Amino acid sequence: MRLLIAAIALLASACSPMTAPDATAPTRTAAEACAARGGDLMRVGRLQTERCVVPFSDAGRVCRDGDDCMGDCRAKEAGPNAGEVTGVCAPNDLPFGCNTPIENGRAQPTLCVD
Repeated sequence: MRLLIAAIALLASACSPMTAPDATAPTRTAAEACAARGGDLMRVGRLQTERCVVPFSDAGRVCRDGDDCMGDCRAKEAGPNAGEVTGVCAPNDLPFGCNTPIENGRAQPTLCVD
């Protein structure tokens, strides 16, 4: 009988609610986390979604391929480019706008992202 009572007490204690985290504990805000990555929190895109935009240190450097950059290697102007071309490294990690990626010295199809 004692074993049964102990088992019921153990099961009942397992169902007790967990305590809430300490509300006074410091939490890192999205803006602080973004700033720690070197970025700025912005509203971007058609839906104006909040996003951390991180700039690339090699922005604007001449490139022939995405492997040459921290981000994408993009044509200076959107549109078809024939033959061997160079581009510039993307300024940041935003995917928005119309961009023509350069891979292996060749322009790829232009992609527009809202």
